[in-house]
Amino acid sequence: MPQPRHFAVWPENRPKSLPPVAHSVYENLVRSAARAPDRVAISYYGGQLRYDALLRQVRQLAGYLHHAAGVGRGDRVALYMQNAPQFVIGYYAILAANGVVVPVNPMSRAAELDHVLKDSGASAILFGDELADAVADAAHAMPDRCKVAARYADYIDTETDLPLPDILRHPAAASGIGTSWDAALGAGYEPPVPRNGPDDWCIIPYSSGSTGQPKGCLHTHRSVNAVIKAYPVWFGIKEGSRVLATLPFCHVTGMQHSMNVPLATGASLYLTTRWNAALAATLIERERIAHWRSITTMMIDFLSLPDIAARDLSSLEAIGGGGAQMPQSAAETMQRLLGLPYVEAYGLSETMAPTHINPPDRAKPQCLGIPIFDVDSRIIDPETGQELGPHAPGEIVTNAPQVFSGYWQRPEETRSAFITIDGKPFLRTGDIGYVDNDGYFHFVDRLKRMVNVGGLKVWPAEVEAILHGHDAIEEACIVADPDDRTGEAVRAVLVLRPGHARPCATDLQDWCRARMATYKVPKRFDYRDALPRSVAGKVLWKAL
Repeated sequence: MPQPRHFAVWPENRPKSLPPVAHSVYENLVRSAARAPDRVAISYYGGQLRYDALLRQVRQLAGYLHHAAGVGRGDRVALYMQNAPQFVIGYYAILAANGVVVPVNPMSRAAELDHVLKDSGASAILFGDELADAVADAAHAMPDRCKVAARYADYIDTETDLPLPDILRHPAAASGIGTSWDAALGAGYEPPVPRNGPDDWCIIPYSSGSTGQPKGCLHTHRSVNAVIKAYPVWFGIKEGSRVLATLPFCHVTGMQHSMNVPLATGASLYLTTRWNAALAATLIERERIAHWRSITTMMIDFLSLPDIAARDLSSLEAIGGGGAQMPQSAAETMQRLLGLPYVEAYGLSETMAPTHINPPDRAKPQCLGIPIFDVDSRIIDPETGQELGPHAPGEIVTNAPQVFSGYWQRPEETRSAFITIDGKPFLRTGDIGYVDNDGYFHFVDRLKRMVNVGGLKVWPAEVEAILHGHDAIEEACIVADPDDRTGEAVRAVLVLRPGHARPCATDLQDWCRARMATYKVPKRFDYRDALPRSVAGKVLWKAL
């Protein structure tokens, strides 16, 4: 059988396959704490939590969840917090109690929280004090359920010279809802015996998908550990490494790369609750950070700092991200300043983060990368299921150890999410892409986002990329409008560069016609101060 074409660009000195992890995600922390109990596990605005203290607090909270809330094997517990040490403690405490983590985006309001609580059947919730109103409004979804409230500021160093976000400088008053964090940890309950193995449920992140209410993606410890084991081998994260954590832990990329991987390898994570580009530069310089994963908008903010060229950022060994393609000009600036490529990757909530990553020594800009360890990914015709050759756009499908078990309590949607090829189940990602002659995968657009103009396909990302080349346009998002004649018409939602006036619509259409087929030219232009984005940095095109 011929070797996959991407093996020709495989990172040097990396194996092609990794053995499966035969223990739970919680066991990763137990082993790291045993190896280096005195090493800093979390640094949070000057406050430090060492591995032995972290594990002790995890076990204390696990005891409370088990004895006071009855959390046991397979029971779901919601985790509704911003990035803070309590998120990490809560996450591992749920697993230590043999429960299942249900992360909830802290930007979610009461109605969204209510849906997740009802849909998952969560028996308890751990939440930040500032989110108490939403918890109270959604409380009818879980009457008489256990609630534990955390105050993030309790874990900072009050003497720090680092800039604190308002939520830490002016923490919310105690909500009075449920049990306080300190009371839960101080209750004195013994933790239960860990019983979860690789095939037990671990986490249910919710994915919005393309339509309808968010759906829970059911992952086992095996699928979560597949990524936890892959990341450090690909990027060289090791015991004692220092990792900057700016991505939200409620989202799978931040959760895996910036929380689970450092704790599994015995590294130290430097954690921030709010994104602050100047703070990121200070931490990299002062703490000699080696690894940082971000999103495109964060990196552009970072590179825009007026003193960035004067900072000593030489400790960085690997940087990268996803969510949106890195503009070529920003990638070139970063390469010049840092001497490192921005290594882009691709994954979904259904795959617990990446299935594809660029080789660090052969990264292609604006590219999803190549399939990583034990990932079989292909491009198919979404209508016929036929596999397509190089450069032919089609749906990305993937068979991999990190692929989820299915959508929580949605058997029909689970069945429709998979297709069988060569006797193996492949996840249908709903993303349109193509593979080039070297085996790199490239993103074209979402299958459901395609604009159908009189039967002709318009892929929004292609039009957006062209519009980004206009001198006046900072950002662009293409969406579909209904049209009586063609069924759908192309609309462009634009953000202008500072100091630029709106171009004349006719002139802009003429500019487009010179660069794309006429049917792709936007019929209408809207302007916004900013495009709406998710916590992962993806443009919320459905909102437009």
